[in-house]
Amino acid sequence: MSSALIPIFLIVLVDVFGLTLVLPLQAIYAESLGASPLEATMLVSVFAVCQLVASPLLGAWSDRVGRKKVLLFSQAGAVLGYLTMAMAPTLFVLYVARVIQGTTAGNLSIAQAYIADHTEAKDRAKSFAVIGIAFGLGFFVGPGVTGLLAGHGLSAPIFLAAGMSVLSFVCTLLILPKENTPTRRQEDTVLPGGKRLSVFEWQQYRAYFKRPVLAWMLIQFLCFSMCFTVFTSGFSLFAERRYFFDGHRFGPREIGYVFAYTGFLGLILQGALMGKLVKWVGERRLVTVGFVSLTVGFGLVAWTSAVLGLVVSATIATFGNAVLRPTLTSLISQSADRTQQGTVIGLTQSLQSIAQIVAPFLGGLLLQREWLWEWGMLASLAALLGLLCGPLGSARASSAHQLGG
Repeated sequence: MSSALIPIFLIVLVDVFGLTLVLPLQAIYAESLGASPLEATMLVSVFAVCQLVASPLLGAWSDRVGRKKVLLFSQAGAVLGYLTMAMAPTLFVLYVARVIQGTTAGNLSIAQAYIADHTEAKDRAKSFAVIGIAFGLGFFVGPGVTGLLAGHGLSAPIFLAAGMSVLSFVCTLLILPKENTPTRRQEDTVLPGGKRLSVFEWQQYRAYFKRPVLAWMLIQFLCFSMCFTVFTSGFSLFAERRYFFDGHRFGPREIGYVFAYTGFLGLILQGALMGKLVKWVGERRLVTVGFVSLTVGFGLVAWTSAVLGLVVSATIATFGNAVLRPTLTSLISQSADRTQQGTVIGLTQSLQSIAQIVAPFLGGLLLQREWLWEWGMLASLAALLGLLCGPLGSARASSAHQLGG
């Protein structure tokens, strides 16, 4: 890892650690304040709406004043949001906390821009891997710590997340190198971090959906994001209602351990095996394998009611998630030239935000009606749709090529 990227790696790692401390118990915490399952899952949607609007604005602001200043602002927002969440006396205040967090949530996109600023184009893909490693470590360690802390109260992991955000702020302030204030760039200049379009500029995205191969890969990415968000936003409520361990229902401790297990598997796959899998199978086939694994894994989750069945199905689904995100993102980025890669990456982030708005609402409706089987099948069907988009995209590309020829 380049010495210039070590500070950003530490910052992203601490941020992700704070995020994953809260992830396993957020919905259950909302229930303790009187939320229905739908109101609990919609906390994810509220965050995503705010992020969809604010993130491009934060990105544009960072282009003008520098990455470090905006990172500090974003991390300060995270501290305030976590503290508000931990001390929330009512569900309304909990929603206010999510609005604060979503409005200031620009850490990841700013970190990506920072990496792009400080790496050559030929080294960029390898440099972006530091974010993937940080996410893998965070998703392994964070939920496990939540499982250990859950016995001290639901707010204990949230206070720790606030503390991690304070640490991230200090790291950014002290170890991230100071930047020169950027000079005003011409409109046609390609920024190193890529152009980030706001939610009000969707018309500029239309051209990318007219490309035969890219359009279907973008739809596949949306399907993948829907599947993943159904799981992350609703699994706590699903597991609480479906599984028993040692004579009692699953709680934040057991749910945290499940998340930690999937994070550990993802870390092993992405850190040690991903390169070999791409070499052996190829990226396009690996996307297909990933969607098959997600379809089967979540289909099994829908049916199983035993802890052993959960472990097996989670293992299969985690394999799909671990191989699918990096390979599909890589293929999407390869479909655009260098001057358009930033916009295409921004488009995938916007599609992810849309999934984070829609999926918790659909999943929450099913969980509110105690339709647990249907909740698992919703994730499985989203993955199946993504799987079917692969052949459709290939057929459309072949047809377009013949017409062009």
